Amino acid sequence: MDTTRVLDTIPDRLPQAVTIETEQVRLPGILTLPPHPAGIVLFAHGSGSSRFSERNRFVADVLVRANFGTLLFDLLTEAEAQNRANVFDILLLAERLRRATAWVGAYPATTDLPVGYFGASTGAAAALVAAAGAGPVVRAVVSRGGRPDLAGDFLPRVRAATLLIVGGADFEVLELNRAALLRLGGVRRLVVVPGATHLFEEAGTLENVAGLATFWFGRHLGAAAAAPARKAS
Repeated sequence: MDTTRVLDTIPDRLPQAVTIETEQVRLPGILTLPPHPAGIVLFAHGSGSSRFSERNRFVADVLVRANFGTLLFDLLTEAEAQNRANVFDILLLAERLRRATAWVGAYPATTDLPVGYFGASTGAAAALVAAAGAGPVVRAVVSRGGRPDLAGDFLPRVRAATLLIVGGADFEVLELNRAALLRLGGVRRLVVVPGATHLFEEAGTLENVAGLATFWFGRHLGAAAAAPARKAS
């Protein structure tokens, strides 16, 4: 996929390299903020993917065009990623995401922004586990071809508005998402993208995902959603 066209159409796009520091490791990331972001979306990559994930960068660029900040970062170091067990260590990935969320809360340019998660594959489970323990800090979660079932007993504790996006031709994962939807707490919805397989490689399917994510974050994460309701006079 050629994402150059998308990047060139984003006004005032200001990506910068950042480092998320934990007690054990330093994780590189890419923070992108439009001039006046309505919120910030943290990406939880799955199955050993990184901040350079072409599909997640495509979705992130669409979100920036819609006035959301984005943070793509590596949940694992290069050495850790060599161990396949780490790739499926949902609790470890969730803890890294919580660390990144704390970093966003302390960073001057993002400290007051409402937070959302975008997770793919195993990263979706990590996003739900992290959201379950984050309380009102995390307001919305979007899963692309995710494995929410791997969040297990954390699912009923999720209060963030959650959108599960699954390809219609990704049959096994679709059934896992349907089962997980029934266990999720809070506002939740499952959307099936017709004809899409697990990686959303079919024409127009990833664009569909980006549009759905933009709508969901706009509804549950944007400035209008964050504003307190006014009493009728």
